[in-house]
Amino acid sequence: MKKKSAVLVLLIINIAVISTLPDNGLPDQADSSAGNDLRTVVEGGNRFALELYQRLSRSEGNLFFSPMSIDTALAMTYPGAAGSTAAQISSVLGLPPSGEKSTAGFSALLSQLNHPRSFNDQTAYDLIVANALWGQEGYPFKPEYISLLSTGYGAVFKDTDFRESEAARKDINDWVAEKTRDKIKDLVPPGILNALTRLVLVNAIYFKSNWQNRFEENGTKKEPFHLSAGDPVDVPMMRQQHRFGYMENSDLQMIELPYTWNDLSMLVLLPGKADDLASLEAKLSTENLASWQRLLSTRLVELLLPKFTFTSEFRLSDPLKEIGMIDAFDPEKADF
Repeated sequence: MKKKSAVLVLLIINIAVISTLPDNGLPDQADSSAGNDLRTVVEGGNRFALELYQRLSRSEGNLFFSPMSIDTALAMTYPGAAGSTAAQISSVLGLPPSGEKSTAGFSALLSQLNHPRSFNDQTAYDLIVANALWGQEGYPFKPEYISLLSTGYGAVFKDTDFRESEAARKDINDWVAEKTRDKIKDLVPPGILNALTRLVLVNAIYFKSNWQNRFEENGTKKEPFHLSAGDPVDVPMMRQQHRFGYMENSDLQMIELPYTWNDLSMLVLLPGKADDLASLEAKLSTENLASWQRLLSTRLVELLLPKFTFTSEFRLSDPLKEIGMIDAFDPEKADF
C-alpha cells in the first residue's frame, strides 16, 4: 500500500500533555524536583517519539503507533539497568539522571493522564495506561526494583512459570486484550516465550474520546483523497465547518482538533503538495512542532478528514539501535 499524503499525529499523548500544563509550559509544582522531573520526561518523550517516527516511517504503507506506550515500557527498564546500558536508555529517552527521578517524572505524567476531568459522571476522555510485569516464579528479582515500578508506574507483578510458555502467553495476551477493550489481541505471538524467559514487561494504552466538535454522520461522503504518489482514491470523507486552531505555510497545513473539553487534542499535518510527504516528514522535530503550534490561530475552517482504520506491526530493536540504544539488545553487553 502506498503512503497517504495526510500525516496524522494520532497518539501524541506526550505532546498533548504540554498543552494541558499552565501557560508557561510547566506544571504547577515547577519549582519542585518532581515538577522538573515531569518536564524532563515530557520533553524527552516528545523528542524520542519523533526520532522513532523518522525510522518507522521508512517502511511502505500507513503507520500507526503509540510513542507514549513504547516510551513508558522502555523507561521501566531504566531503574533495573546499569553501566552503558542505563546510559544509552537515558540518553535515547531523554530521562532524568537516575531511575528514581525518571520514575517520579513518569508517575506525575501518568497521574495527570489517568485522571481526566469529570462532570455529572462524564469524563473528558477514556484513557487507560496499564503496566504489568510477568516474572519467572522463584527467580530472585530485586524487591526494590519491583516496588519502584509498582509505586511509580502502577505496574502489577505476576508470578509466572515460563516453562509453561503457552499458558504464560495466553495470560499476557488476555490481560492486554482486557486493558485495551479487545482492540489488541495476541500481542505476544507463539514462539516468543520459552523456559529461559525470566521477565516480560508490558505496557498497554487504550484511548477513546469524542470530538469537541462532532462530525455529522450524514455529512460523510465519498471524496477523492490523494496518495503520496499523487494518485487520487475515493474514500469516505468526513466534513464539517467550524472554528479550529489552524496554520499554513508553503510546507504544510496544520489543524488542531480538540477532544471533549479540550484537555487533549489531535494535530493533523498535511503537506503543501500531495507528493511531498517525505519532505514534511524530514522536517518533523520538537522544535518545528512547537513553532508551528505557536502559529495556530482560531479561524473558520472547512475541514475534510478521511475515515480511517489503521493497524501496524513492527519490531523495534533495529530502530532503537539506530537511535543509540545498542547494548540493551546485545546479550553479551546488556546489563540489567
